[in-house]
Amino acid sequence: MKRRDFINLSAMSAGVSMMAGGIACESKEVNHLNISPLEQLSSRTTDIQPITVEERKSRIAKAQDLMNGIGMKAILLDGGTSLDYFTGIKWGGSERPMVALIPASGEVSYVCPGFEEDRLKELIKIGNRVYPWQEDESPYLQIKQALSDFGITSGDVGMEERVRFFIVDGLKNVAPSLNLISADPVTIPCRLIKSPAEIALMQRATEITIEAMSLGLTFLREGGSPSDFSSAVAQAHQKMGAQHAFALANFGEASAFPHGSIQPQILKKGDVVLIDCGCEVEGYNSDISRTIVFGAEPTARQQEIWDLEKEAQAAGFAAAQLGATLGEVDAAARKVITDAGFGPGYQLPGLPHRTGHGIGMDGHEWGNAVKGNSLVLKPGMCFSIEPNISIVGEFGVRHEDCVYMTESGPKWFSQPSPSISQPFA
Repeated sequence: MKRRDFINLSAMSAGVSMMAGGIACESKEVNHLNISPLEQLSSRTTDIQPITVEERKSRIAKAQDLMNGIGMKAILLDGGTSLDYFTGIKWGGSERPMVALIPASGEVSYVCPGFEEDRLKELIKIGNRVYPWQEDESPYLQIKQALSDFGITSGDVGMEERVRFFIVDGLKNVAPSLNLISADPVTIPCRLIKSPAEIALMQRATEITIEAMSLGLTFLREGGSPSDFSSAVAQAHQKMGAQHAFALANFGEASAFPHGSIQPQILKKGDVVLIDCGCEVEGYNSDISRTIVFGAEPTARQQEIWDLEKEAQAAGFAAAQLGATLGEVDAAARKVITDAGFGPGYQLPGLPHRTGHGIGMDGHEWGNAVKGNSLVLKPGMCFSIEPNISIVGEFGVRHEDCVYMTESGPKWFSQPSPSISQPFA
């Protein structure tokens, strides 16, 4: 089923009326079939291609080239995204360290609690050397031993940015001759540039989120709460085979707060509704925001700010050319808003945050479109363009779509909102 067919079917089955400039929705089941729109969904991930072991090995090879180029002898990965990125191992953080060591030359090695050794070996796809430590032993002495077996007893050893302090401190105490430094010069260039396989997973996550958001809008009803929308999106993500990440909806004045308000919200006709959603497919994220007016024609003020936001987003996209910087993307989008009399800078009313953030295995990662960022745009970089306009006491408008850089310039993962009454192309 094509996305347009799905949206029309969802809207029709849920009793949605699309008005010129306003969206009125109420949640109903399909009367003649007695099947809810959620029950009609099926997996959208059965044909996806996960990241291969070969691609992970190429990532490690790139990291080793970068290490050799700057004289870094190894990098240490704690449980989290970068561990998954390089090794394919998902491991939660606890007080018992489990780390991976990638040397500048040689195979990946692991240090783990002794009672977890067999479980870890089930997960290992790359490397095979494991250094277990028992409950009455120091994990840091095992890390030191693993490094020593690589011939590393002194010099620079990089700590990935999410390595917890107690691990760094513990290693420093048992191996003072090591110079523990940031691994950012290695890990960031690796993760910043996405492969075609990574971009394909992010594209599928985006398509799933568009369908989930479209369905979620049909659950908005007068007198309802943000959870009407959020719970529907969460269920839709899951039924389509994605891992639900988040689904936010903010009504009226609360839409002026980019990440919402703790105040109770009751939906009324004429409210601005700002929605922001994302999911993961094989660990790769989507992130999309839309702004509509519920159940009424937009006021002149609502339409004016919605149009201004669309112009600002388009300016950011136009500036996102190969050789330009991420700071220039922010400047282009922000200029549209400040030229209209908002701001300046991050002042309210106006754009209170950066124009965009990097995205990939983390919903927010390196590659921010923010003032002063001199990072030059290259093929494979992925980031959002979302120059939010917040008018506290009135409403806020945000159009958020993510882009990926190609040899010919930026490409949208999701097409921008065509109009205030048509959130999706």
